[in-house]
Amino acid sequence: MKGASAPRSLLGAKLTPPAALQRHVFRQQVVDEVCAATGVKLVLLRAPAGFGKSTALLQCRERLQSMSVATAWLTLDRADNDASRFLAGLEAVVAAITEDADIEEPGVDLPEGSTVGDLALRLFSRIARQTGAFALFLDDVESIQEAGVLGLLRELIDHLPPHGRLVIASRSLPDLRLGRMRARGQLLEIDAARLRFSIEEAAAFFTIRRAAPLAFEDLSRLHRKTEGWIAALWLASVSLERSESPGDFIDRFSGTEQSVADYLAEDVLARQAPQVRDFLLRTSVLKHLEPSLCDALVPGVDSSRILHELESADVLLVRLGDSAIAYRYHSLFAKFLQDQLSREMPGEARRLHSAAAEWYELQGRPVPAIDHAIEGMQNAHAIALLRAHAGELLAQGRMRLLARWFSALPADALAEHPELQLVHIWSVCFTRGAPEAMDMLERSGLSASTAPALAPHVRALKPCLLAMMDRYEEAYPVGRRSLQFLPSVVPFADNVLANAMATIVSVMGEHDQARRLIDSARRGQGVNASEFNLMYSEAAEGLIDLQEARLRQATARFRLAVTAVPGRAYSHTSGNAWAGVPYAAALYENDQIDQAAHLLQVYLPLARDVGLPDLVIQGYTTLSRIAFWRGDVDHGLQLLTELEYVGHKGQLPRVVAGAKLERARVQLLQGHQRAARDELDRAGDAALWERVGRLRFLANDLETMEIARMRWLLHAGDAALAARQLEEAARLARADARHRRALKLQLLHAAALYRAGDTALAMQPLRDALTAACAEGFVRLVLDEGDILRAPIHALVAQQHAGARPSGDPVLTDYLRRLAQALGPIAPATPAGASPLGNGPMPDPLTRKEIRVLQLLAEGYSNSAMAEKLFVSDSTVRTHLRNINSKLDAHNRTQAVAMARRLGVIP
Repeated sequence: MKGASAPRSLLGAKLTPPAALQRHVFRQQVVDEVCAATGVKLVLLRAPAGFGKSTALLQCRERLQSMSVATAWLTLDRADNDASRFLAGLEAVVAAITEDADIEEPGVDLPEGSTVGDLALRLFSRIARQTGAFALFLDDVESIQEAGVLGLLRELIDHLPPHGRLVIASRSLPDLRLGRMRARGQLLEIDAARLRFSIEEAAAFFTIRRAAPLAFEDLSRLHRKTEGWIAALWLASVSLERSESPGDFIDRFSGTEQSVADYLAEDVLARQAPQVRDFLLRTSVLKHLEPSLCDALVPGVDSSRILHELESADVLLVRLGDSAIAYRYHSLFAKFLQDQLSREMPGEARRLHSAAAEWYELQGRPVPAIDHAIEGMQNAHAIALLRAHAGELLAQGRMRLLARWFSALPADALAEHPELQLVHIWSVCFTRGAPEAMDMLERSGLSASTAPALAPHVRALKPCLLAMMDRYEEAYPVGRRSLQFLPSVVPFADNVLANAMATIVSVMGEHDQARRLIDSARRGQGVNASEFNLMYSEAAEGLIDLQEARLRQATARFRLAVTAVPGRAYSHTSGNAWAGVPYAAALYENDQIDQAAHLLQVYLPLARDVGLPDLVIQGYTTLSRIAFWRGDVDHGLQLLTELEYVGHKGQLPRVVAGAKLERARVQLLQGHQRAARDELDRAGDAALWERVGRLRFLANDLETMEIARMRWLLHAGDAALAARQLEEAARLARADARHRRALKLQLLHAAALYRAGDTALAMQPLRDALTAACAEGFVRLVLDEGDILRAPIHALVAQQHAGARPSGDPVLTDYLRRLAQALGPIAPATPAGASPLGNGPMPDPLTRKEIRVLQLLAEGYSNSAMAEKLFVSDSTVRTHLRNINSKLDAHNRTQAVAMARRLGVIP
């Protein structure tokens, strides 16, 4: 299966840094600072356009190469907001660093059956294994706005080894969570103030640019007016070359960046030959300049020749790729040209956009054709193109693209095209959420339509939208009535209806009927399969498999759903994002934590934008658990706060309650029993939890108020009572075919028996539950319960080693060993009434700082997180830990925490 492919010539251009020019001023101070910063992970050059960021990057790269530091370059653009495309470029960059792949023919396609998470994990692992010093240079990082790709960039930084660094240039501050790196001294920031030319650098620049350097007085005035903005100085130098009186020119010079750009660009434009000037204005509407396309917009000229001359003259033109003749204008220059075009030739931009749309249409490229038709306000042409292609794009899951187009059209443009109104509603549904789409459907007047081409869409939309708004009880009868009309003449709508109803009846508890509906949707795909519906079918059945404890089958289905369809380019922004969150959760369950985190960085923002309650709850809680497991307590709590906010904002009470329930679980595992009980009380909406008890919500399969209160009773109350309640709850779950829930409850039941003193009785249910869990690969189901299962599992492992109850299954034996190792060892037993250090007092009392370290350790903080919290270095934390272990006679942090609690040093 192929990934999102970029033409190799374009990717080659992205991997090639701009050519070094002799007339560039060497930025000695910036280069020295960057190259000396060996202890940082990230170097950020941040400034608006025209401050010489790319030139500074290039000079830093050349210096590092002279120091035998391996380097690689990648120029980013808006298309890299697709995670697969971003990773394709990164793969080529890693190949250059690791020297284990051919960078002349970089792999831009995802291998058959692989996912964004697979590729990311593979690349980051290769980077982390690098033994030599290296630096990765990323230019134009401001192009990246997609939260998922920013998440991958954050992961890249996290995986850099100590001798690797990332050097990036951006016009804006990227969302890379820089605060922690600042606190740890891992970030070097160089802003616009430090990138501005000094008066000495400005003098050097004009010496390079002009045969006769400027007088110092003139240079000082120009430097003062430009405030060292390099682009303004460069444009000024172009005009000064043609000016008879430099002093007069500088007197007329304006000071603000925008006016500088406007004035000097006009001056540059005015100096061009009439034919070239006309060419620049007319082609400014194009995002990419290809000779044949330019010929269509400016007939009668030799576009190839003009483009070559402009490139040679360095008139703010950027070549795309090495072999193909394709360019783009510098964004500031393009904006100026467009403004100038509108002033000089009112209405001409519309004609030019129309011509570009027609050219792209003849080339069989409908997407840029529609883009230009809309930008040129050629609404009739845009609608004609949409009528021809919107259905195909909808079936591909190109929801964001469709939503953007429809939003750009006038409100009344679709009045006479109800079929496009419905496509618009579908696109809004899967990009901005069901409430807005439902409002649009009701206002459209199409709800009662009986037209054969329209009614199927309406019948599918209604139950789908209701379910997405967590109104399953209303969606069920509406959808049942709609099913009576299948099949119709609109296969896409029929298959969405079948898939949506499969999810709805599954939530209502009718799993057999859900599988029949999924099979019906698959049969309805035919030869012209809809990528979105194929994904939807696999994801819907995977959710059923997961709740029935068939983790391996569920994982296979989710994986199939997120790995595009043969013949189509993979894009995480299409419909297969619907399966991304449960796939990540399934990988997390199998303890593939890094890969799960990668996937959630990509898919969770999409699920949040759409407002899918179960996926939002599942995604945020999974990320939060990963953060806690890694020791990042603050980030884990922040994620739960975000989850609660999303629930309040979307008026989704189950999402709000889910955040509170997870927060209570975390507090309980940290030993904060009263806080956990208070949080449960705040989440205790009786009507909500009664509804959760009746329905089969994915996010509440393992976490309900009933289970949470039994868990609290087990940890902080009457373990014997908890054991009786958990045993009955597990029996009911099995009777209701909720086998994953039954496994969880059986594990907690065994833990309750063990804590109540019935250690022998606890072993059989524990063994049975872990045998079933092992067969399906469940890991986090066990580990997420924390300390409460440590002693029972160690006891079971001890039984096996003693030969009391040999399992006869080496796979199970290894599984139990890995669980025991992950949960940590048990602290040595202490005789009643004795100090863990003996009968006497502690020979060396703990200091206040050491007690604070123990408190943070008990809450799950990593060494780095503790260092940040305490405003000390990592080495200082390690020293505290060594002193603590020595004073408590502990061999590891788990024993230290246990002994400190027995001594009453920490709660």
